[in-house]
Amino acid sequence: MGYLTDKFFNHTVKARHVTFILTLSKWILWGSIIGIVVGTTSALLINLNDFLTDVREANHFTLFFLPLGGIVIGYIYMYYGKGSRKGNDLILEHIHHGQGEVPLRMGPIVFICTFITHLFGGSTGREGAAIQMGASISEGVNRLLKINKIDRRILIISGVSGGFGSAFGAPIAGTIFGMEAISIGKTKYEALIPCFVASFVGHYVATAWGIQHEHFTIKNIPDINTINLIKVVGLSIIFGFTSVVYSQLRHEIKTLSDKYLKNLMLRAFVGGIILIGLTYLIGSRDYLGRGLPMVERAFEGDVPTFAFLGKIVFTAITMGTGFRGGEVIPLFFMGATLGNTLSTIVGLPTSFLAAVGMIAVFSGAANVPISAFLFSLEIFDGQGMSYFFIACLISFIFSGHHGIYAAQKIYEPKSRMLNLPAGKSIKSIEEDQ
Repeated sequence: MGYLTDKFFNHTVKARHVTFILTLSKWILWGSIIGIVVGTTSALLINLNDFLTDVREANHFTLFFLPLGGIVIGYIYMYYGKGSRKGNDLILEHIHHGQGEVPLRMGPIVFICTFITHLFGGSTGREGAAIQMGASISEGVNRLLKINKIDRRILIISGVSGGFGSAFGAPIAGTIFGMEAISIGKTKYEALIPCFVASFVGHYVATAWGIQHEHFTIKNIPDINTINLIKVVGLSIIFGFTSVVYSQLRHEIKTLSDKYLKNLMLRAFVGGIILIGLTYLIGSRDYLGRGLPMVERAFEGDVPTFAFLGKIVFTAITMGTGFRGGEVIPLFFMGATLGNTLSTIVGLPTSFLAAVGMIAVFSGAANVPISAFLFSLEIFDGQGMSYFFIACLISFIFSGHHGIYAAQKIYEPKSRMLNLPAGKSIKSIEEDQ
């Protein structure tokens, strides 16, 4: 009897080891494939994006084609989108419930429409396109290799990680972002290995293609003492509320567009007209496109006092009326310029507070405090990590149930203080209120 028991035990342990090795090997292989393809497409996205930005800035008349570009984008999504018009929210719905098949065409479509948006001056970033391309590529791998249902969702998450890591040159943050951004209160650590592989491979492939990511310099970090900590906590609350203002304005504009401008071509055309009008009303083109030059200026101390409000409005209209791209770089713009404005009021170094604002607004808007903190470590070489950790957590808590991803599911509320139900998406909670 003892012999049979030992034999059974040894067989079970051996089977467990074989399963571990096979699963690990598959995840490394699949993550590598996704990372190679995503890194290559991200490199192409970034290079063309930079080129189109240069074209737009050298030819100011291109702004007048923004409404026509909107018509093209609306036409593409109306007749060829096949559900992909939901963008990042479609990916989240698919991961949570298996709803809304991720179309293979999502990647090419968002790729094209992001270029149209940037060429003519829409206020967007690039990570939205990179994430959707990553998810689309992951779905292609799923279908090609006939991967089972559970692993399909895991690889979609790894595509999100690969897209973020390669788009921003932050593979550590990218690894966690894919697992953290899909929901609040639950991180899918079962996807850790493929997310890690896809993010790092994607980053190194993009780098191999010659991509050089933006880096910002913090000139000095204030001493850690009670007064400075209190200041950073208070400012992080402001940054969290700023992320709420943007998120709510963006969702409200989309809701009004859905109600009164049901035709996607007309919707984007009207959005383009409004953006042209606002550009000439304020007499500045600083709020068009990604706005990276303004982010760099924020670290030097030379930006308009209410620049963050301008970017909030321009980006909310751009995204709310159907143009394509991403929201992370505009969030960086909002946070960095607001930090710049507040630095003279609270007496903290300009570059330091621009950096804190940049990371904190991103944390609150995307509901990714850990990813945002890791991102700060990667782009600021670990400077001021204690301050960034505090800022990310505080902004995350005070942004409440709001966020840029309406389909983000709240498995558990951020805090009992918020008195929110579990298991609902941000959109459904807002609709119930």
